[in-house]
Amino acid sequence: MNDWPQGWSDDNRGTRYGRGSSGAQPESARVMRQVRRGPSAPPGGPPGGVPQQPSYVDGGQGDAGYGGHGGYDGYDSGYNTGQVYGTPGGRGPGDGGGGAMGEPRPAPNWRRRIKITAITVVTVLLATTIGTYFWADSKLNREVDLSKVIDRPEAGEGTNYLIVGSDSREGMSAEDKKELHTGSAEGKRTDSMMILHTGDNGSTLISLPRDSDVEIPTFKGSESGKTYQGTGRHTKLNAAYAEDGPELLVRTVEFNTGLRIDHYVEIGFAGFANIVDAVGGVEIDIPQDIKDTKSGADLKKGKQTLNGEEALAFVRTRYALAGSDLDRTKNQQKFLSALANQVATPGTVLNPFKLYPTMGAGLDSLIVDKDMGLFDLASMFWAMKGVSGGDGTSMNMPISGSTGGNLVWDKAKVKTLVEQLKNDEKVTVSSD
Repeated sequence: MNDWPQGWSDDNRGTRYGRGSSGAQPESARVMRQVRRGPSAPPGGPPGGVPQQPSYVDGGQGDAGYGGHGGYDGYDSGYNTGQVYGTPGGRGPGDGGGGAMGEPRPAPNWRRRIKITAITVVTVLLATTIGTYFWADSKLNREVDLSKVIDRPEAGEGTNYLIVGSDSREGMSAEDKKELHTGSAEGKRTDSMMILHTGDNGSTLISLPRDSDVEIPTFKGSESGKTYQGTGRHTKLNAAYAEDGPELLVRTVEFNTGLRIDHYVEIGFAGFANIVDAVGGVEIDIPQDIKDTKSGADLKKGKQTLNGEEALAFVRTRYALAGSDLDRTKNQQKFLSALANQVATPGTVLNPFKLYPTMGAGLDSLIVDKDMGLFDLASMFWAMKGVSGGDGTSMNMPISGSTGGNLVWDKAKVKTLVEQLKNDEKVTVSSD
């Protein structure tokens, strides 16, 4: 049976591989290089067998049309070995192999990548920290020169801060004054004064009532430089601030206590309210209902979060309290400790959208002494946080009575208290 197409005969098959060709070799232009799938039929095999294909490996029999002596002079197409495009194992250029010369791609150097990433992160954090430090340091208002204070007591152990809340209305608009119920009095006075002692035995926060009876000593004028001799004159403590500012206040506190003040920190009405608002309000437990038309306070008893306006009213209130100024100082201590605790929380420190506004509001409104640094300020806040957390003591200056409307300090208790602070000992004196 003839298996070839119609018109073809076995005689026509012969050794022909293309039209018009009578040679034994295939036409060079029609050769299809192929990979042998199995052994070729031996020469002279049964009819219909596949003729043995020419080899292109290692310079074997080539195409007569390419010179008749090996064709490509040893060129290996790669088809006989399953190797394509010169890549090992028959992989193509898109099969994950190496480069054009068939070299494998090197494995990623993860150790080097991790090292570079770590260096980059540390560099960014370091640059941000340094930039933040210099930005914050430049915002401190170092206006108080403690070198003008004369006849100072010897320094003791630990650090003593004099923290002052003034009724300064500087920078406030008429609308701000109305909203915060501050009035429009010119100049500035001090509504609150506290000594914060920090040391190895915890922190102690002592309120100095504004109506404390004190003697104004000999002092040097902060502006004139003129020396004013003391006459034994007694007045309220806040009058010293009103008379010649922070330098005379420090001089008066040191003279009447014998305790050296290392740093001075002051904040005004607007600054206080802005800090509270910047941290998103401060949570505090109010012991009683408070309604005071002079401070603007209208607060209910219980735990609640106060905004800046409400907080300022709370710390200024005294007429609605049974103990007047003594009860007010207790509220001031309580609130300032809660504020310090709020500022030092991770939610504020680790959140740049809250940290920077808080720092900006606080630093812009603070007045400090010329030697105050950011680390001193941070130490003060951490100490106040410790007081609110139970790691310290808060108290009023011990009072023994009053004279002419002024509160008289208990001299024996004050002497013991000051000695304990100077020696950085645990405070055992109470204000009761």
